[in-house]
Amino acid sequence: MTSLFDPARIGDIPTTNRVVMAPLTRNRAGAGLVPTDLAVEYYRQRASAGLIVTEAAQVMAEGQGYLDTPGIHTPAQVAAWRKVTDAVHAEGGRIVIQLWHVGRISHISLLPGGQAPVSSTARNAGGKVFTKEGFVDTSTPRALRADELPGIVEAYRHAARCALDAGFDGVEVHAANGYLIDQFLRDSINDRTDDFGGSIENRTRFLVDVMNAVVGAIGAGRTGVRLSPVTPVNGAGQDSNPQAVFNRAVERLAPLKLAFLHVVEGQTGGPRDVAPFDYEALRTRYKAGHDAGAWMVNNGYNRQMAMDVVSTGAADLVAFGRPFIGNPDLVHRLKEDKPLASLNPKLLYGGGAEGYTDYPAL
Repeated sequence: MTSLFDPARIGDIPTTNRVVMAPLTRNRAGAGLVPTDLAVEYYRQRASAGLIVTEAAQVMAEGQGYLDTPGIHTPAQVAAWRKVTDAVHAEGGRIVIQLWHVGRISHISLLPGGQAPVSSTARNAGGKVFTKEGFVDTSTPRALRADELPGIVEAYRHAARCALDAGFDGVEVHAANGYLIDQFLRDSINDRTDDFGGSIENRTRFLVDVMNAVVGAIGAGRTGVRLSPVTPVNGAGQDSNPQAVFNRAVERLAPLKLAFLHVVEGQTGGPRDVAPFDYEALRTRYKAGHDAGAWMVNNGYNRQMAMDVVSTGAADLVAFGRPFIGNPDLVHRLKEDKPLASLNPKLLYGGGAEGYTDYPAL
């Protein structure tokens, strides 16, 4: 049987184990929205993960939704991320960057020229985002015109190239958690009447366009994607038929032979049973008839659950989020069945080294 602690090959990326550090927004980017030397140390400490997926990085200035989140689209950002990837590689680790555009989950104070956020819709998400003034209401977006979408697809392609220039082993496209791509997928948000709205085929079109662009830029073996079929976060109401939407999405992604597909089971950071969904049906469609990449699961996994899901073949990789914050040596603790340290929830977002790089290893 395969073990959680066995090596794996994720597309073109070899790993020493199957424990993945999930993306975790920490709001500590410096001037120019570049990762700082603290970020270099933070990721270096966690390089024993089989694979690190970094905090989400915006693919363009218009894609930012929270204060002090890094980007991956300028030369300065590429140079700063290179320090991170060099540090992780020096420790024998592997690291990919998560690419995001938040869409309507933003505020005019964070966007160039105070412009409105953009989305599949002109309806406000009704949520909160983190700004210089603290948590404030999301701004009302404007609906993107169809002729604007190729420019955003190009931003993802450019960001993917920047990621490889920065030394990353690959990228994960963030298509989950109510952000821009998810805003096109769900009919609870997408109210368009053009070729990107209405039918399931139309609503999955933007996702497929982005993934084709990224694969074309850096290769399928270095490209992954994250989906969250039923999570209700960021104002993302349930689709009228999430099973049908996400079944079709993975059917369209499978022929690309991605390095991995990362699925959030249930509510991100919350109940796994928030809504009924057949994840095995999703995995079967992804794997069927193709040389499909790794299947990565996420949300609320403990040690035993993670070992079981890998040993039974129900998943190839297990991603852990918050446990990696307080436990830089999480892989060692899981392997040796050692106690896990707690994190300080007051120090998750923004700040300096405290609650970031000062959690000790065993």
